[in-house]
Amino acid sequence: MTAVADAVATRRLLDRFGFGPRPGELDAAVGRGFAATLDTLLAPPADPGAPAPDLPLITDRGTPGSPERKAAQQQRSTGQDTLTRWWLDRMWSTGAPLVERLTWFWHGHFATSAQKVNQPASLLTQNETLRGLGLGDFHALARAMVVDPAMLVWLDGRTNRVGAPNENLAREFMELFALGVGHYTETDVREAARALTGWTVDADAGTARLVPRRQDTGPKTILGRTAAFDAPAFVDLVVARPESAAFVAGRMWSRLVSTTPPSPAVLGALTDAYGPGRDLRALLRAIATSAPFHDSTTTLVKQPVEWAVGLMRAVGAQPSTVTTTVRKGRGAQGDPVHQHLEALGQVPFRPPSVGGWPAGTAWLTPSAQLDRMALARAVVTHATLPPGPSGANARIDWARRTLGVDAFGPRSTDALRDVAGGDPRAVLVVAALTPEYVISA
Repeated sequence: MTAVADAVATRRLLDRFGFGPRPGELDAAVGRGFAATLDTLLAPPADPGAPAPDLPLITDRGTPGSPERKAAQQQRSTGQDTLTRWWLDRMWSTGAPLVERLTWFWHGHFATSAQKVNQPASLLTQNETLRGLGLGDFHALARAMVVDPAMLVWLDGRTNRVGAPNENLAREFMELFALGVGHYTETDVREAARALTGWTVDADAGTARLVPRRQDTGPKTILGRTAAFDAPAFVDLVVARPESAAFVAGRMWSRLVSTTPPSPAVLGALTDAYGPGRDLRALLRAIATSAPFHDSTTTLVKQPVEWAVGLMRAVGAQPSTVTTTVRKGRGAQGDPVHQHLEALGQVPFRPPSVGGWPAGTAWLTPSAQLDRMALARAVVTHATLPPGPSGANARIDWARRTLGVDAFGPRSTDALRDVAGGDPRAVLVVAALTPEYVISA
């Protein structure tokens, strides 16, 4: 293993624990050093960020074909677009990047989609819960998610009642959220579903509530323990399992460090730091200070949202101000950034399944490169940077420093030199498509 220099590790930290630097932030962070930058990220200042949109609940859904039904559908579509623009603007502007990056991480982990949750206001509520609890302890976060209104709709928890348990939420909670495949049985799923009975959603209020007459209060046997488990007790039982610690640490590792799993020794150190309190802040510090995080061979492919927001932060282009030609066949989604992210396969609040989005090289397809180019052109057109310098070498170095790239390899340098004699911003577009920027090295 070859450890990277402190400056490279600090840049890597801004990529992995945030969405990349805004102008001037990388130099400032390198000046402070890796350890001080990590301390700042883990103790973020209060950051109200872009104000959340006002999204009224859709209470009159009408009957099929009625004007009220069409109005509700329009309200839902408008609300979802508003919500997406707001979150992208917040990612772009945040002064607490780790909090926002973790909100994004947990959104992919507890993946809940507007494909089924027809209340944008409920998705906003879940998003704010993820932001508020995502850097604390996992017990509290998992307890909140298992009775979250959007989650109860997404995984049918609202229909789960005594005598007719719905197993969907119980199964996904253990398999995808907190424990992992192979650590529970079908009997555990059935018994866990009983523990989660009674919770439903008040559609007119947008809140979850426990209805005692729908709750199964009898004893259940889950993971070898027998008690009158309810939802909080079930969560606590699962999260306390050693397999859960390894599972959560592994998921964070795969999204923040590498899709190559950590060695048993490193994983053991991470779970020790995570501890019985399931301290996410301590886990993140252990991840950032682990040897593989500083290994020169450790790389991570940026997901489309991470890449796009990072580019917009680097060049000062606010997502909601970026305009471009509407793509044919995508007119239903009026926001151009939204359109290009949809073409790239990743739109906030619309994960493809409860398993979230793929990771790693799944994003490195030829068609994705074309869509990245279209979005990069639109973003750079709206950059607020001063014009680039004259001279090919100076422009290439200007693009490197603007995007926070350590160095371009020979092939990327040749590609950049081909466009360096024209519009300087064309150099930024090509630089944003290079492997050195698409992949966080």
